[in-house]
Amino acid sequence: MAVRTRVTEMLGIEKPIIQAAMGWIARAQLSSAVSNAGGMGIIETSSGELDAVREEIKKMRTLTDKPFGVNVAQAFVRDPDIVQFIIDEGVRFVTTSAGDPQRYTGILKEAGLTVFHVVPSLSGALRAVEAGVDGLIVEGGEGGGFKNPKDVSSMVLIPQVCEAVDVPVVAAGGIMDGRTMAAALALGAEGVLMGTRILASTESPVHANWKDRIVEADATDTVFLNRSGPGPALRALRTERTSRLQETGSDNIFAEFADTQKVYFEGDLEAGIALTGQVAGRISDVRPVGEIFERTMAEFDEVRGRMSRLGEGTA
Repeated sequence: MAVRTRVTEMLGIEKPIIQAAMGWIARAQLSSAVSNAGGMGIIETSSGELDAVREEIKKMRTLTDKPFGVNVAQAFVRDPDIVQFIIDEGVRFVTTSAGDPQRYTGILKEAGLTVFHVVPSLSGALRAVEAGVDGLIVEGGEGGGFKNPKDVSSMVLIPQVCEAVDVPVVAAGGIMDGRTMAAALALGAEGVLMGTRILASTESPVHANWKDRIVEADATDTVFLNRSGPGPALRALRTERTSRLQETGSDNIFAEFADTQKVYFEGDLEAGIALTGQVAGRISDVRPVGEIFERTMAEFDEVRGRMSRLGEGTA
């Protein structure tokens, strides 16, 4: 059973699934697997390594002929010409995040790009719509990564935003399979974003130690850090280091990411912070992206069929 929404039509994708833009991780190896599986692969720029990003975009075009996009995490932008860089690379879809949607939306849309902005609140969603975005990625507090310190769960936030805006909404936070995708669409979303589930995939470049910890995790094995600042709050895998940070706080949360490469690619999870969502508690294996998506769509169809039969008196 096909799923056609404004998100799939607008982006030219087969499945209403977008991949999270994880710094250093969301590059051609992983993102091309997402695009080839029928979703929207995203290349990150939050690493600040634009020369490397340029090469990753070139690789994408050799690995897939399907649509893909680029993320601009505004809090991490080092190059003031990043928007022109994206335009020059011929990218057609951009997600913007971690900043004011007024900053880049206008110039991106003037260049003919489609722009979705990531928001953690209703007020953020309304501001993004006012800025002229084509769509929203609405991220509940369950999700991994940088968060609003005043977090709201997906079950509350997604319908709240969907009731208030006319642009298509992509649900993020707690999404990892067909039943959570069905729930998101029932709440009013027209697509979903997956982060932690795709992080724990065969094509993900991160060290097996991180993937294994996700598979072993319970839903309570993440921590919400830096709620009181300074800097952004975030959700991460529970380790000795992050448990300590949860208790003591940090004067500079960004400094805690100094050894990111050791965490991500050498598997030393105590060297920094491994951003991970609560949905790790529901992930029980590491599979290829294509298989994850196939299972997601099959389960979505099963749930949709079961719900349609409820009115007939059979579950």
